[in-house]
Amino acid sequence: MAQVKYDFSGKSVLVVGGTTGIGRATVLAFARAGANLFVAGLGAEHGRSLGAEVKDIGRDFEFREVNVRDGKAMKRLHEEAFERFGRIDVAFNNAGVSGKTAPVHELEDADYDLLMEVNLKGIFYGLKHQIPHMIAKGGGAVVNTSSLFGVMGFATTAVYCASKWGVIGLTNSVALEVARKNIRVNAIAPGSVMTPLIRDMFGGEQAARDTVLPMIPMGRISDPAEIAQLVLFLSSDAASFITGQAIVIDGGGFVAGADQL
Repeated sequence: MAQVKYDFSGKSVLVVGGTTGIGRATVLAFARAGANLFVAGLGAEHGRSLGAEVKDIGRDFEFREVNVRDGKAMKRLHEEAFERFGRIDVAFNNAGVSGKTAPVHELEDADYDLLMEVNLKGIFYGLKHQIPHMIAKGGGAVVNTSSLFGVMGFATTAVYCASKWGVIGLTNSVALEVARKNIRVNAIAPGSVMTPLIRDMFGGEQAARDTVLPMIPMGRISDPAEIAQLVLFLSSDAASFITGQAIVIDGGGFVAGADQL
C-alpha cells in the first residue's frame, strides 16, 4: 500500500502500545515520515526488532517495556520520553487487549479489571502526563485508540465495548479542555484489522474472518498500515481543525448497521 507523504521531520512521537499490530505499523509509518520515536509496549523482543527497523530507516528510537496499568511506570515512561527528546509533539495512546469473549454473566472481576485498566485507564495515564507537557511546550496532537466497538454494542464483548466507549468519552472531554491550548485530541475507531488482538478475540485468523467478514461491506479485513495512515493524518497539520472526534475506519460496517449482523 502506498503511503501518503506526511512530513514529521524533526518531530518526536510517543507511541504507547507500539510493538505489534496497529501500533507497530504506525511507528514505522511515522519513522518513514521523518519522526523520531519513543515506543512503549509489551514484549522486549518485539521492541528490539522494531527498533532495528526504525534505525534502518534512519530515525532515533527508544523502547521501554511498560505495563500501562501501572501508574508509576507510566509516569516514569513519560518523564524519560520528555527527557530523551526534549519535546513530544505527537502521542499515540494505542495499548489495548481483547480480553475474554463471553456473555457478561460469564465474566469474572479479573476479566473486567483487565479490560478497563488496560484499554481505558492506560489511556487516562497517557493523557494525564502528555497534556501538561504539551501545554508547557505550546501545543501538540494526541490520538487515542478506541474501536468500532466504541460506537456500537456487540454481544459477548460487553466490557471491551464499555472500555472503548470510555476512550471516546475521555477523548471528547479532554479535547474541550485543551481546545485553546493548540492541542488536538482525537480517537480512531477501527473495525476489523488483521492484528494479534482480533485473532485473540475470535480464536484465530480463520475464525476472525468467518465471524467478521459478513459484517464488512468492503468484503475484507484491513491491514494495520491502513489504520496507521489515519493516525498520521490526525497527527498532522492536514487535520489542523479536527479535534474531539472519533473517526470510524471499518470498511463500511458501521453505516451498514444491524442489517449486516
